[in-house]
Amino acid sequence: MLDTNRPPGGSPARGNGSDWCPVSSSSPSPTRVVLLTGPSGSGKSSLAARSGLPVLRLDDFYKEGTDPTLPQVMGSTDIDWDSPLSWDADEAVAAIERLCATGRTHVPVYDIATSSRTGAETLDIARSPRTSLFIAEGIFAADIAARCQELGLLADALCLRGRPSTTFRRRLVRDLREGRKSVPFLLRRGWRLMRAERGIVARHVALGAHACARDEALGRLAAAAAGRHRTPAARA
Repeated sequence: MLDTNRPPGGSPARGNGSDWCPVSSSSPSPTRVVLLTGPSGSGKSSLAARSGLPVLRLDDFYKEGTDPTLPQVMGSTDIDWDSPLSWDADEAVAAIERLCATGRTHVPVYDIATSSRTGAETLDIARSPRTSLFIAEGIFAADIAARCQELGLLADALCLRGRPSTTFRRRLVRDLREGRKSVPFLLRRGWRLMRAERGIVARHVALGAHACARDEALGRLAAAAAGRHRTPAARA
């Protein structure tokens, strides 16, 4: 669980000029979202679960495997599930807006192994007299950071980073255990992502996320839960 008395770890987000601002205690605080991104296998789901905060799984907004708009890996017949074109950003943002406005939304349930939506469920956030907060986590979270900030919904945007070799191992073990795709596909994807990992993190930072390790991310989550959120980036 988060220690909300702990100050945020590290410095304000680099690359987007944002910094921290206290939320006024004179009126009920609005519900806000922390976007949690990072390379596949970086530990996003584990960190989100450890936080104790409600979690919106952005992977549930993937397109179905039969969708003709799905992108392919260049020079391959593999679907590029690591491209933002493989998921529905508009639907994800709409769900975040509903959660922030009402504390409740319907979300799809997605099965990665079959690349299909298998149902739907209701996500209901428990309200608090203090700042209401939830996490939206997934590899495309940074792609909607600017939109969430423009809508006044963003508490923070974080990108977990670590050693590419560690991420590769963690991702492969998880994907094999869960039977997410065929072994050859997972090996091809894993090798490609390990080579591209530093570039993936750099892209997320350019989109407005703060790159950090687990402990600093927990500190920033605690700051957001205590009511300190990021102010919009200053534009040149």
